[in-house]
Amino acid sequence: MTEVDQTTALPIKDASTVMVIRDSADGPEVFAARRVKGMAFAGGMTVFPGGGVDAADDDPDLAWTGPAPTWWAERLGCDEPRARRLVCAAARETFEECGVLLADHLDGSAVSDAGKYHSARAELEAHELSFSGFLEREDLSLAAGRLRPFDHWITPVIEKRRYDTRFFLAALPAGQEPDDQTTEVDLTMWARPVDLLEDFRRGHSMLLPPTWTQLRHLAEFADVASALAAERTIEPIQPEIIEHSGGIRVGFDGSDEYWADYQAGHPPAGN
Repeated sequence: MTEVDQTTALPIKDASTVMVIRDSADGPEVFAARRVKGMAFAGGMTVFPGGGVDAADDDPDLAWTGPAPTWWAERLGCDEPRARRLVCAAARETFEECGVLLADHLDGSAVSDAGKYHSARAELEAHELSFSGFLEREDLSLAAGRLRPFDHWITPVIEKRRYDTRFFLAALPAGQEPDDQTTEVDLTMWARPVDLLEDFRRGHSMLLPPTWTQLRHLAEFADVASALAAERTIEPIQPEIIEHSGGIRVGFDGSDEYWADYQAGHPPAGN
């Protein structure tokens, strides 16, 4: 892990990514999507729902249930306003990208039919409506207690687009089902983490190091309950840039295994 050099590195944008999980007969599954190849960031990669924090996520009057921003600030290693923005972005991006709404009705009951609110997704994506405004309009509150902090990665300094990303975990709310109604992806799936890792080893998909690492962590859990109950120590990870065979690659805890998996499924041209 290295520290960010703010004097020479490109600006970093806060981002939130959410791993939505559910139980199956064969173990926990996570919802994943393949980004359209033409995307400016992570095109063609298998990812989880998520994206950058927007200015509209900064609303101190955001309707909120569950652990307060103070609780989140302690676990995310930041101040309360930033923690609130990150959690808001996590819920908003999950709703925008796959239709899963992590929200409660005013009586405290969870939203089980998110489809009735899906018309708002286009407004949110077009920045015509803030997430706090959407919640107020529909008499809902952000269900912060349905999210868990999971990991923290910072894009290496050499990247043209840099993100300071918090990874969150959330169980699929009862009665809801994610969809593929976004122009940013061309394939969505429920899959066991071990199967997504195997697809990568076989060259059937592409995983960025943070996604690969999260899948390895998720593969350790026997069910959704144990994953949500896990107490994780979260420290920021910024991969180092190291020279390798006349080129460069990123180094991080576990990077040798990552590159071995990558080379197994994606050998150099001519091999």
